[in-house]
Amino acid sequence: MNLRRYFSIYLAFWKNSIVREMSFKTNFLLWILVEMLWFALQLGFIAVIYQHTDRIATWTKWEVILLIGVSHFIQQIFTAIFLTNCTQLSESIRTGKLDFMLLLPINTRFLISFRQVDLGGFVNATSAVAVISYAAWHLQLNPSAAQVFGFLFLALCSIGIHYSLMLMLASTGFWTVRAQGIVWGYYNLFNIARIPDAAFHGFFKAFFTFAIPMLLVANVPAKLLIERLDHPFEMLLLFGLSLICFFVSESVWRFSLRRYTSASS
Repeated sequence: MNLRRYFSIYLAFWKNSIVREMSFKTNFLLWILVEMLWFALQLGFIAVIYQHTDRIATWTKWEVILLIGVSHFIQQIFTAIFLTNCTQLSESIRTGKLDFMLLLPINTRFLISFRQVDLGGFVNATSAVAVISYAAWHLQLNPSAAQVFGFLFLALCSIGIHYSLMLMLASTGFWTVRAQGIVWGYYNLFNIARIPDAAFHGFFKAFFTFAIPMLLVANVPAKLLIERLDHPFEMLLLFGLSLICFFVSESVWRFSLRRYTSASS
């Protein structure tokens, strides 16, 4: 019964988001266009690089293009569901909107995390799927149903990692006046996920694998599709880190709420 209630609330969030986006159609379409141009620019950059080499580490041109498509897909789904909500947390704290949310008979983290949906992110994710499919065709891949299911599951884990880490960063808004700079700083790190992990070595590879797992979130799902996974350890690591990040973010969130004294005090 509780799940049905939250599902109906989430549907209401979707309806409100659709009404809001359709009220500003030009802005909605322009943001989609900007994201697609940025995606095309990244692909064009890779095309230029591969005019001078045939491999980045051990990755061929179409493998890297598939990786960029996977990274863009994960980023856009995350953007559609969570980005706007995470970036607005500090503003809700500063303006006192969080006071009102805490009084509602609903889990506050759920409300903070899901109340707005960026529909343009889902549209942009379809362009990523098109690039993934085109790259897979060039690579003559024929993924099985198990591979596709595994890819979607790993992509979900990656989105969960991004969400948990960004919520923790956004929670610094309970102590600072604004936390948008910190949150957007993390969002800019998404570009690292588009680089093959084989191009990193030493400290930087360890840091972006375990501390901030940017080298896992896109590389592992992509490697599953192109059959580059030598051992299931990478999949288990991605899944394990997604759980760890979620539970740590829950602890940080609860601790932050206990320290919160409302905007009026």
